[in-house]
Amino acid sequence: MPKHGKKYRAAFEKVDQERFYTPGEAVTLVKETSTTKFDSTVEVHLRLGVDVRHAEQQVRDVVVLPHGIGKTVRVCVFAQGEGASAARKAGADFVIDDDEGIKKIQGGWTDFDISISTPEMMGKVGSLGRILGPRGLMPNPKAGTVVQEGDLGRAIEESKAGRVEFRTDKTANIHCPIGKVSFEENKLLGNLSALMDAIKKAKPAAAKGNYIRRITLSTTMGPGVRMDALQAQSMDVGD
Repeated sequence: MPKHGKKYRAAFEKVDQERFYTPGEAVTLVKETSTTKFDSTVEVHLRLGVDVRHAEQQVRDVVVLPHGIGKTVRVCVFAQGEGASAARKAGADFVIDDDEGIKKIQGGWTDFDISISTPEMMGKVGSLGRILGPRGLMPNPKAGTVVQEGDLGRAIEESKAGRVEFRTDKTANIHCPIGKVSFEENKLLGNLSALMDAIKKAKPAAAKGNYIRRITLSTTMGPGVRMDALQAQSMDVGD
């Protein structure tokens, strides 16, 4: 029984496995080789030259993609009083401002994509670590999701506009979406450029040698397309 279907094998044959494509070529090719009937997500996969066993070499930050990621982002805000009112006014999909809301999440409700909290609420939010943590939903100052009351509006707006977090996993890889197959190529390139710029700026001072070692572009269930790492790093944010 074949490991992949006919559509995937046909798409795979279009990709030269010995070649490192330019960013423009890679974007064109992943759009051509998308095998799903739905609007697949375009993802970037990077292999970094860091030792994640050391805390000072872990890479984690956020970036606002200029053209969004092509999906509706549901934002949950933990805030009380004026902060809760400001969050509702700014367009938060859910606002947790009492113990009843905390209990609802403790019961397993997590129908949101990003959570933001004021510092004052983190004492209560901390009790949700075992539920929110594994799902990547725990507010964190390093990710810009623990903000002062006056910054809630900006944080909510950025989250809905295309603000994504990237971080190294246990094998020093980063996986990050940059849009949908339906996006125009220039928009995918613009998002890719913004992501690459943010990753370069997030380089740990302790990292030695080649920082960005390998870059692959792919779509949901589509073949990976290896990209020329040097050309990807020299992209202009305005591209």
